[in-house]
Amino acid sequence: MTPPVQNPRRAALMVLLASALFAATTIIAKFLGTTENPLHPMQVSAGRFFFAFLAISTFAAITRPTITNPNLPLHFGRSFLGWMGVTLMFAAVARIPLPDATAISFLNPVFGMLFAIVILREVIGKWRWLAAAIALLGAVILLRPSGASIQPAALLALGAAMAMGLEIILIKFLSGRENPVQILLFNNTIGAAIACTAAFFVWQSPSPIQWVGLVSIGLIMVTGQALFIQAMRSGEASFVAPFSYATLVFATAYDYWVFSAKPDAISILGAVIILSGAALLAWREARHASTS
Repeated sequence: MTPPVQNPRRAALMVLLASALFAATTIIAKFLGTTENPLHPMQVSAGRFFFAFLAISTFAAITRPTITNPNLPLHFGRSFLGWMGVTLMFAAVARIPLPDATAISFLNPVFGMLFAIVILREVIGKWRWLAAAIALLGAVILLRPSGASIQPAALLALGAAMAMGLEIILIKFLSGRENPVQILLFNNTIGAAIACTAAFFVWQSPSPIQWVGLVSIGLIMVTGQALFIQAMRSGEASFVAPFSYATLVFATAYDYWVFSAKPDAISILGAVIILSGAALLAWREARHASTS
């Protein structure tokens, strides 16, 4: 297929929109995991994959996209990592404050950049390293590192970060070789099979409001996925990855709106630093594009 046109500004906008949607799924997962008769994280991730599968398969049935040479091992690896990352993240947000869990899990752009160097052999300039370092500093501030922060739930979020960091690289491989609808269709088909099989062993009947939450997670996630894949097609993985730190900002805001968890001065400082890192990266890339 024709190589995608690189457009850093478009990539940045799309990943920011995707980040807002991904944060929304974590707040729903927190509700499902902390309400009366909470659902197991594997059951929540099953809802995420199954209803996303229904949405993308319906879209595919209507549009009838051409399926061309799918890389099944790559799709399976990406889907397994996505399921693992999502499940670990949903488990973490039910046990520790949402901004803290999100801060730890969104170390994944750092892992993504490191994997991009080793696997994709991308060249990471000093401005990208600086922007990523600034964003990471903001995440560390929001995490409030202390002895009390090292707990099993924090390790769950760290595991999610590693899984999603490697998934970013597999998405990059796929996004340059297959069209977005095909990628989403295979990802959510394989993911639904993995997630539903795992959920079978922990299944409990959801209440009506929990069903609404499960459906919402699936539909919101597949929309965010579509935006993220388009972002990866429009910019290098090492450029796109740091913008996903914005999910941390959105998660903090949602936590306040839904659970009245008011952010303190440290939370605000961390959010500002994260946004500063992303803004620096966007400014530098735009300037580079205009002079090249």
